[in-house]
Amino acid sequence: MRWHKNLLKIVQDRQGKKLALAVDTSTKETKVDLIANVVTFFKELNPETTLVQADFKIRSTNPITETTEIKYFTHGKASYTLVLEWAAEEKIDSLFYITDLTGFLPDEMEVTHEVFWLVPTEFTPKAPFGKVMKIV
Repeated sequence: MRWHKNLLKIVQDRQGKKLALAVDTSTKETKVDLIANVVTFFKELNPETTLVQADFKIRSTNPITETTEIKYFTHGKASYTLVLEWAAEEKIDSLFYITDLTGFLPDEMEVTHEVFWLVPTEFTPKAPFGKVMKIV
């Protein structure tokens, strides 16, 4: 439960900022209930958050309060590029990305907004930028 306290402080410190929560939907072999709890956490704490569902492409972008279901796929292909570009275009201040960090990310990618990688696995790989937080 330690991640709850850490994430609570991070989100509270960003009140008034434009936030987005992205969910890597490239596999059904993930902790679906845990991810649903994180979505609910954001929905209650910052209802202005945009929820992005993506794998190798962006599947949807909706206000988090309007999202009822997250659709997962079985192909296992994830790329973070489009979501990071979308966040820059939408002038997102802080992007929270729930993923196992095994997706594609080009080396030359420049990111101007804050990124938090929320990893729902015991193994926590390194991220090329941003902050990594294990949420198990």
